[in-house]
Amino acid sequence: MPKRVDRQERRTLIADALMRVAARQGLEAVSLRHVAHEAGVSAGMVQHWFRTKDEMMTFAMTVVRDRAQTRVTDALSRLGGDPPRRLLLRTMITAILPLTEESRADGRVALAFLAYAAVRPAAAASLREENAQLLAFVADLIEGPDRDELAAGLLALMEGLGIYLLGGHYSAERALAALDAHLDLICGSADRAVPG
Repeated sequence: MPKRVDRQERRTLIADALMRVAARQGLEAVSLRHVAHEAGVSAGMVQHWFRTKDEMMTFAMTVVRDRAQTRVTDALSRLGGDPPRRLLLRTMITAILPLTEESRADGRVALAFLAYAAVRPAAAASLREENAQLLAFVADLIEGPDRDELAAGLLALMEGLGIYLLGGHYSAERALAALDAHLDLICGSADRAVPG
């Protein structure tokens, strides 16, 4: 009886290889041949699961997004019952920021994908929808009449801090201090509890 192949598992294996190539050498180095070599499979197998580079890139970005979502969900679940809104925001953002080796690798791919999507309308459309959902979620955690603008600024700060962390311009301590200062402006400093 032929061995049954798990489609999602194979596609994820290839996406992981793509992310390793992109994290080491940038997206310009990503090709079906390079990804196949990194994954230890034939180029034909990569083409079997992904017809085009765009399809492969979109799937890899989905994997990065899902990993970030898992990190956020895990971090928020550790807060327990009814944590203050400021703590929810800080916990969510620190789970997304590239502060660990895994999140740095994912962050490099996400940053490369943003540049990639900037010139590909189809890829950018899915990012716009995800960003709108994230903006609405964050705005719901902020009080006041300008909450949409404050949420947009907070997410822009998160993206900027991520770029500075990935580029080695900011240490984790400096990035978190900037985040805390901005959260103090939005939420006040009364609930400045930091998870252990």
